[in-house]
Parts: sequence; C-alpha cells; structure tokens
Amino acid sequence: MTGLRWGILATGGIAHNFASDLRTAGLDLQAVGSRRAEAARAFADEFTIPRAHASYEDLVADPEIDILYIATPHPMHAENALLALEHGKHVLIEKPITLNAAEAMAVREKARSKGLLAMEAMWTRYLPHMVRIHEIIAAGTLGEIRAVLADHTQRISTDPAHRLNALELGGGALLDLGIYPVSFAWDILGAPATVTAAARMGETGADTEVATIFTHASGAISTSLSASRSAGPNTAHVVGTDARIDIDRVWYTPTSFRVTGADGTVIEEFVSDIEGRGMQFQAIAAEEIIAAGRTDSDRLPLDESVAIMETLDEVRSQIGLRYPQEH
Repeated sequence: MTGLRWGILATGGIAHNFASDLRTAGLDLQAVGSRRAEAARAFADEFTIPRAHASYEDLVADPEIDILYIATPHPMHAENALLALEHGKHVLIEKPITLNAAEAMAVREKARSKGLLAMEAMWTRYLPHMVRIHEIIAAGTLGEIRAVLADHTQRISTDPAHRLNALELGGGALLDLGIYPVSFAWDILGAPATVTAAARMGETGADTEVATIFTHASGAISTSLSASRSAGPNTAHVVGTDARIDIDRVWYTPTSFRVTGADGTVIEEFVSDIEGRGMQFQAIAAEEIIAAGRTDSDRLPLDESVAIMETLDEVRSQIGLRYPQEH
C-alpha cells in the first residue's frame, strides 16, 4: 500500500460498510468525523480508529489525514468535498458524486485547482468481476455490443421520513439506486446520444420507480429499471452479436457471471471470491492513483462522473423531479 492515511466523514450505514472493508484490506484508517461527538466516538471505538472528531471542520483540518471518504447523504456531498479539498485532502465521494451536475462541476474545478484527487465512490467499477468483464469485451468475444440491460430494484420503505422518500435528502430511486445501472450503461457503451425516461412518483414527490432507455453513438441501446418499493432480479446483461454476458444477482456487488455464445455454448464462467463487501477495491485504486502521481481515475474519470450527473439531470427533467435545494 501507499501509506495514505484515511479519514471518514460521517458515521451512517455506508460509512460502516466502508470502514469494515478498509480494515479487511489492511488500509490505514486514522480518523472519523461526525457532527455529534458521541457518534464519532462510538464509530471510532467500533473500528479501533485513533481519532474521533466532533465536527467535519476538525476532521478536514486534521494534519494526520491524507484522504477522506465522504459518506454523507447526496445533498451534502458537494459542500463536504469542497471543504475537504480546500484543506488539501484528497476525496473519495460516495455516489452519486453530488446532487446535480452543477455541484459536480464545482467539485471538479476545486480539485483541479488544488491538484488533488476527487473520485466518485462507484465501487462497482473496481470489483474483480467488472474488471474481467472489460477484459472480455476488449478481446472482442462479444462481437458488436447491441444492448445493455440492468435493474436495481429493492423493497426499502414506504415511510415518508425515510431517506429514500425524503426529497430534501435527495430521496428517490434514481439517485440512490438508478445511479448504478446508469453508470453501468455509460461504462460499457459510453455517453448516451439520446435519453428517454419515465417514472412513478410516491407520496412525497420522490420517484419510486424510474425506467430509462438510452441510445448510444454505436447504435446500441441500454435500458434500466430502478425501484425502491419492489424487489426485482437485480441482474445485468451485455448482449453482443457473437456472445452475451449475464451477470447474476446482485450484479453491482461481488458476484458471478457467464459468457454465453450465440449458439448457447457457455464460453466462460466467473465467480467472485473476495473478503468483505468489496468497497476496498475503490480505496486501493485511489491509493494507487495518488501513488502514481496522478489525480484522476482511469476506470471512472472525474469528467465522466460530471457527465453522468448531466444524464441524471436530464432524466429528472423528463420525470419532473426537482429537489428543494434547487428551487
């Protein structure tokens, strides 16, 4: 490892998952910060973290920290990342990188002006099965890719106060769940040439189901379905003229896939065998990028994260979804 010293900003569920995987990977987790001293202390005790800060300001000012994982809800990502960057810290920002494209552009501008890494924590892109899928595609095994299909569908909560239903927290299926299949379509096929979206809205005005159809420059089509009120298969497929890849549930976590030829012959089977949830791979990638003297990810460049937010902005425009912060 590169010896980077990690801090975690916020102490919610995703922060727990990340801290656990950092420990699994043997990375150097040195500090945590929360707006509540007792939350920071409890988190630090749970993961044997040396320093617990009672404010985000104290955390970003900690001279013993090199890189921060931003684990707050979506609407706080930009503010928290800008604060960390201003204090000279690299940032790994939980996905989606921000609430909208304008905020993502502000983070990009600050990171570049400071010469620091700002990277979206789309952990799926760094998982071993996704790395192998890219190798298979690059080898031409699939022929011409004609379609990408993916769903991210969970039955989460109908409670209006739940984060997924609270507009003021960026709630809705799109930003929390839809970011995965949308980013996947981008990853395999590049930027969409056209975007078509439809949604069903819940009682709070947040989207509970959202479907997208993208066309891409190659002529390929990608489709996605995301839902917060119903659990679907959570599989993904890359369909080519010569073969297809079927990624098993849950496709955006460490899982298995098969490559099947057009005649039905199974060409390859892959089964993930890793420790932890898999969030450590993005952290290891961030460390390697910085160690190489670079400030951007090859797997998910910052420009692409910004452009993906532009796509999500367009989807929201089509389904009539605005957040209170944007009025």
